[in-house]
Amino acid sequence: MRARTWSRTTTAVATTALVALGVTACGGSGDDGGGDADSLDVWIMQGTNPSADAFFDEVGAAFKEQTGADLNVEFIEWADAHDRFVTAIAGGTTPDVAETGTTWTAEFADAGALAPLDEYVAAAGLDDDLVEGLVEAGTFEDELYGMPWYAGVRSLVYNTEIFEKAGVEPPTTWAEIEQAAKKIKATSPDVIPVAVPGDAEFTVYPWVWGAGGEVATQDGGTWTSGLHSPEAQEGISFWTGLAEQGYSSAGATTWRETDVLDAFAKGDVGMAVMGSWTPGAIVEANADMEGKFAAVPIPGKEGGMSPSVLGGSHLSMFSTADDQDLAFEFVELMTTGEFATTWGEQAGYFPGQTSLLDETLASTDPLVAPFAKQFVEAGASPPVSPNYGDVQAKLTTSTMMQSILSGSEDVATASSKAAQEMTSLLNSDN
Repeated sequence: MRARTWSRTTTAVATTALVALGVTACGGSGDDGGGDADSLDVWIMQGTNPSADAFFDEVGAAFKEQTGADLNVEFIEWADAHDRFVTAIAGGTTPDVAETGTTWTAEFADAGALAPLDEYVAAAGLDDDLVEGLVEAGTFEDELYGMPWYAGVRSLVYNTEIFEKAGVEPPTTWAEIEQAAKKIKATSPDVIPVAVPGDAEFTVYPWVWGAGGEVATQDGGTWTSGLHSPEAQEGISFWTGLAEQGYSSAGATTWRETDVLDAFAKGDVGMAVMGSWTPGAIVEANADMEGKFAAVPIPGKEGGMSPSVLGGSHLSMFSTADDQDLAFEFVELMTTGEFATTWGEQAGYFPGQTSLLDETLASTDPLVAPFAKQFVEAGASPPVSPNYGDVQAKLTTSTMMQSILSGSEDVATASSKAAQEMTSLLNSDN
């Protein structure tokens, strides 16, 4: 399963499928900008959950019983979604509720397209029961516009057989990562001790945060990137330094996260920063890997955990919704309790309601508990800016990484250029 939230790509031909759930579809998601009080129009991204059709059959029946209204769900391809939203917002033809990737929520809120959810969340008693990192990503100008629905997180995944051969334990500090990489290189010279990809921005930020740096901060409406700060440069230097010492691969300079997954699945990598959604994909790619890998939270510099980007989705209510109370009833039904748990299990992600994770946190599964701990205790968000998509489109962080890994620029030069570009892009509307 691939990462979502920040930049979602698909090779599928863009298609949409309308599923009318309930007795009668009384409204459409088309021309009037929202359904009437007898129905609710919803956009959901296609491909996250292979059991989505059956899932929404059950949701539609429960929603009908609870509210008396029909649920009209339209599945949208991720590759098409952003343009569909922009066109619908401009034309006033948005659905009542939609799944929004966490880096889109602020953009749509800034456009005035979303309705704030704070009063609804408070009335439902959910204020203190939502995953903090997802709340942060869904908050724009001190108001919540994205209800946490589901997400995954990256932790440090390692090959247990390679670790046993090297005689090393799962690392808990940055020094132990380096020591483990050194021993793996000595005992398994054909293996990449640690994969340091050059085109995977969200594998970089944990080291920036872990060293006490910031990707970008906002003050008085102005954003400033901190990628060039001494703390950030220390974290970047550690991460890229693993490659400079020969513990990664020269070929990884252009690797994306999918390339890391492919190499790990072949048994060619000792450890890598990978998502909680990847274990199933690793085993699917190579059944022989089952039981041969585990995870730990990304270590902090001297211990503890380095924060890691949460990747997932919100459910957002559009300001065009004719019946916002009805819209939030659907949002609450989907993001809390049984349906939130079921969606997470089927899709391979964690729900956004903290109390639903108690059992998961108590798990002893080496591919569940570490990710859950990282998710709840050290999940973080990239800059919550309407312009963050521009930073991603420009490949600001990946360009910095590739410049360093290729040896064309040192950390100070590359990070300073990246910080300058990120600051400019984040403030492009100011």
